[in-house]
Amino acid sequence: MTSAQALAELGMLCGIHSEFIDLEGVTRPTNPETLRALIRANGLAIDTDREMRETLGALRVDAAQRVVPHDIVVSCDQTATVDCSGPTEWHLVLEGSEKPFADGRSDMHIQLPAMPAGVHDLQVWSGQTVQHSNVIAAPSRAPSLLDVAGYDRTWGIVAPLYGLRSERSRGLGDFEDLARLGETLGSLGAGFLGINPVHALGWADEETISPYSPTHRGFLNTNHISLDQIPDVSLAGTIQASSGKLIEYDVFGRQHRLALRAAFAQFKSEASEASKRALHEFSGAGGQSLADFALFETLSETMGSGWQDWPERFCTPGAARRNTPDLDPEFHVWLQWLATQQLADAQRRSQENGMGLGLYLDLAVGSRLDSAEAWGAGDTLAAGVSLGAPPDQLSPAGQNWQLAAYAPRKLTAQKYQPLRQVLRQAMQHCGVLRIDHALGLNRSYWIPENGVPGGYIRQPFQSLMAIIAIEAQRAKTVIVGEDLGLVPDGFRDTMASKGLYGYTVVQYEKTKKGKFRKADELRPQSLACFGTHDTPTIKGFWEGDDIAWWHRLGWIDAASQTTAKHQRQNEKAALMGVPENELHSYTSRDLANRVHDDLAQGPTALVAVQLDDVIGVQDAQNLPGTIDEHPNWRRIMPVSVDEIAQDRNLQDTANSMAQAGRSMPKKET
Repeated sequence: MTSAQALAELGMLCGIHSEFIDLEGVTRPTNPETLRALIRANGLAIDTDREMRETLGALRVDAAQRVVPHDIVVSCDQTATVDCSGPTEWHLVLEGSEKPFADGRSDMHIQLPAMPAGVHDLQVWSGQTVQHSNVIAAPSRAPSLLDVAGYDRTWGIVAPLYGLRSERSRGLGDFEDLARLGETLGSLGAGFLGINPVHALGWADEETISPYSPTHRGFLNTNHISLDQIPDVSLAGTIQASSGKLIEYDVFGRQHRLALRAAFAQFKSEASEASKRALHEFSGAGGQSLADFALFETLSETMGSGWQDWPERFCTPGAARRNTPDLDPEFHVWLQWLATQQLADAQRRSQENGMGLGLYLDLAVGSRLDSAEAWGAGDTLAAGVSLGAPPDQLSPAGQNWQLAAYAPRKLTAQKYQPLRQVLRQAMQHCGVLRIDHALGLNRSYWIPENGVPGGYIRQPFQSLMAIIAIEAQRAKTVIVGEDLGLVPDGFRDTMASKGLYGYTVVQYEKTKKGKFRKADELRPQSLACFGTHDTPTIKGFWEGDDIAWWHRLGWIDAASQTTAKHQRQNEKAALMGVPENELHSYTSRDLANRVHDDLAQGPTALVAVQLDDVIGVQDAQNLPGTIDEHPNWRRIMPVSVDEIAQDRNLQDTANSMAQAGRSMPKKET
């Protein structure tokens, strides 16, 4: 066997795609250097021909000797038959237990009893060795809108939490702003309020502002803590109001961190016994994951926000605990307690004011490469690569997100625990969870750090869908999978069959002939919206802002810009349902009303309306593929939370949704 043949077989055994079809329909082969980088990312040694042969031989032996698969997905509370390659003795140990739940001897089939939802351990004896398999017992589907809320059609508003403003928050939207907006929207019949991710960005990181580049997806962004809602603490006038249209993150961050330090000192000296007890209970319930996160945040204050630059004795949680026996991370536990309390309060108040689902939260694709999450989950991560996407509708230049990726083989070996902790935390205080870039559940695009092109690697799709169903059922949370980009054949059908709702963005909903689909042709089992944080607003779409930016950044030339402008005129006319020569009689407000009315009448289960589009904002929240070139994640809402409640356009939108039968029924008093 040649080295090239061995490399190709290793790639196949690791699930690396030998090619993929790009946005233009062109087949892109995965080159040998990309194969090498992605195989190494899985923790396999292939630096020399000898290492390559030994690694390949070991994988072949493992596959040949395997009695049952590494993952076995079954329906919970039902018996199951598992095929095995020969006679064996087996034990089944349930999650959280050490004693066998069932055992037996089998020839070619193992008969498993009904078991509760969870990731259980099947121990199989083959000769003198024992093999372990994950038995993932899951509900057949994630909860539906009807299961969770008692109805099958609704609507909601999505808004950038960071951009909300009020006289009391003064600089960055906070959880109290969120609660008040939720109360307002609930009273107008909205079923949910969606926001950007509120994952922790890192106490010591003063540069990251993107909510999609967190330090840990299992914990919360303390920048959103409402200073005037901290129990047993009274702080006033600690944050200066922002004077411009963009958030001054550096100024706000310094003032907010100082205020939180002062609040903690006051809490320590003046807190009631009930508050101290609640904090203690929260700390205990958080377990090792909370303790590790708080330790990371504490260490970062002196050693920097990225653990990859720390001394070796602190580069894993276990080593750091051993080397810091006297370090007290209580401050960061307290911060997470506050943030969790306030987010839970926003969910409660939204639902109490008539919002059936309440908050619609967003799960980012991953955490930063040098993040707290990566620090705690090092044994499950791919090495030397980051997550990204090839050129697609969102970014013609492709994207490198600089986010850590789970290595499938490693994650399976850890029984998916790091991912489950993230999912569990994310679903704790919401009625809907949107999984950003859900295509990554099927295949991930890994970009090697050594500069060679990226490539796709297969993920354990069925196992991940089962894991999501387990956690969603426990939390009673509706799941929306953001399925934009290069969608593999059959992906959306599989996702729908497992109870997940798709993500239907009007701007991308076109037939093969390039015509917009009518609202009544959209997928019923989906959340429909005109655009997202990554696309132009309706007003920006009308004015062609995205086209202007693409040309300004050199992504398209002048000729392409002219073509795109002509195409945009055609798109506007199609969406408005009028001849192109009559567009001068209409405005972006007319387009917003038309789109929202059409979506309200359409068959999709959920309709999301951007708050930006309600109040007529032109600038996009984010331009994918840029960092500093475009004012991403910085825009402050031109209307305050209190003023939004009186906005005429919001009232009209709510009335349109009510007339279409999407409004929440009023609670009887």
